[in-house]
Amino acid sequence: MTRYALRHSTAYDYESVVDLAAHLLHLTPRALPGQQVEASRLVFSPAPSHRRDGLDHFGNMTTWMFLHAPHGRFAVTLDATVEVDFAPPPFASQTPPWEVVREAVRARAGWQAAEFALPSALAAPHAAAGAYARASFPPGRPILAALRELTSRIKRDFAFRPGATTVSTPVAQVMAKRAGVCQDFAHAMIAGLRTLGLPARYVSGYVRTNPPPGQVRRQGADASHAWVGCWLGPDLGWVDLDPTNDLVVADEHVVLGWGRDYADISPVKGLLLGGGRQELEVAVDLVPV
Repeated sequence: MTRYALRHSTAYDYESVVDLAAHLLHLTPRALPGQQVEASRLVFSPAPSHRRDGLDHFGNMTTWMFLHAPHGRFAVTLDATVEVDFAPPPFASQTPPWEVVREAVRARAGWQAAEFALPSALAAPHAAAGAYARASFPPGRPILAALRELTSRIKRDFAFRPGATTVSTPVAQVMAKRAGVCQDFAHAMIAGLRTLGLPARYVSGYVRTNPPPGQVRRQGADASHAWVGCWLGPDLGWVDLDPTNDLVVADEHVVLGWGRDYADISPVKGLLLGGGRQELEVAVDLVPV
């Protein structure tokens, strides 16, 4: 069990004045079995003219806010205290063959997971991603054994290279470059699994900034992080795997929420009247306390 102090600051500086703005925020950590949100607060500058908090389609905490006064800068900071202690996954050998899980998706028992096997804008089934994933999924292999090998191969074969991609880089380009950041590796893994007919969801959150004693610093620290939720069937449910760091999510990650891909769960979206070009600053600290 690990308790974290989390701060995520986002600021936009605009070239010209923004007259009106509407923002959709996914910045509040999600309460889960294994994740307790002890405190959470969003601070805005300027203060919103109107704010509403609620849940989106996927059950994620969501904030809708509007700014009616002209402004040249918009900033929002999350301060939260979160305790995490996710249960370990089952033994890989005790998970069903991956083909059994694929068939369960099509049956009534898999209806809640089925939408995560369908195409989405940034992680549609893709031939190259499917061929890459299939090497880890020979006939009859337990699904978690296949998934663990796939995450290890992504860690080995793909270079973590900030600046090599953008938030809208397609999976085809990621597969060709074999380079990118956590978002790209998550999208490539999801696309590969969906090509095989398996549900996979995009999980947004954070990975701890400070490594445990004697371990190397995790890639993706000091920024929003992304990984993959994988469905093991109706009896075992979901397990989260981090292909960037080749990890099963346990006590080094904090979950914000999940969706079909990044577009469903991006931290800040906005519609602006005015503003022109903009500069973005993001700072994240996730510190054990």
